[in-house]
Amino acid sequence: MDHHLIQQLHKGDVRALARAISWIENEHEGHEELLRELKAHNGSNVIGITGPPGAGKSTLADAMIGEWVAAGKKVAVLCVDPSSPFNLGALLGDRIRMSEWYTHQNVFIRSLATRGSVGGLSPKIIEITDVLRSAGFDKIIVETVGVGQSEIEIAGLADTTIVVMVPESGDEIQTMKAGLMEIADIFVINKSDRPDADLFQKNLRLIVPASSQATSQQVPIIKTIATEKTGIGELMVAIENSLKHDINSDRHLALLTEKAWQLIVQKKMKRINKKELKQLLEVEYKKQNFNLYSLVDKM
Repeated sequence: MDHHLIQQLHKGDVRALARAISWIENEHEGHEELLRELKAHNGSNVIGITGPPGAGKSTLADAMIGEWVAAGKKVAVLCVDPSSPFNLGALLGDRIRMSEWYTHQNVFIRSLATRGSVGGLSPKIIEITDVLRSAGFDKIIVETVGVGQSEIEIAGLADTTIVVMVPESGDEIQTMKAGLMEIADIFVINKSDRPDADLFQKNLRLIVPASSQATSQQVPIIKTIATEKTGIGELMVAIENSLKHDINSDRHLALLTEKAWQLIVQKKMKRINKKELKQLLEVEYKKQNFNLYSLVDKM
């Protein structure tokens, strides 16, 4: 274990941070000890941004970074991208996103591959988010790949979840899984200069459930034009209000439980090798009394 790496990480050294993330992504020897040495930065907030492709999530994140940097905050961004089918790397690199902040001293941007994870998140996202907390970032944005309804799992990671939509999403609302609607702490209707934005906002308000923060308080639905920074100020206020409502609430415990659950599942699955499982099935399947569920129980 490289204790110098841990020391530099806690000081916010960018090179140490990048190296630590690579260690965790690739399960480098000593990465588990590194995780056990992490010191949580309790003031950190994780903001999840999700929604369909083309809704302008990256442009919105870019505008949010600008607001926080202007307020003297340290910001980290994790862009979770589709995996390359060949090398499991991220198809969309951070070089083509948020270029204004790429070399800023108070901003750290990293692209992560989903590596086949069905929920739209990287399998190591929990660990990497905690590394960023330990490195002293005030705000951590997690922007997920737009794969649809299975992105509900982001609610198990983020302190506040923003669901971004566009006025043309009207027809999608009717078919949208209720769970995706319920995870939103804030709805953003981006590109709201397009036709029917007001009508879309009105229709969305009719079906959005009351906020889980307080039954009397409705989930904010904010119209933005991210490319022009329109509505960003209102969004930032809504984010801070959402975070305040979660202080000392049951949600933090629920989020922690979800994180622990995911980590335990990962640990349990580590000893299961798919190639070995296939070889075992080739033998067992030929037996007359073969039963898949009995085999799974043995595993």
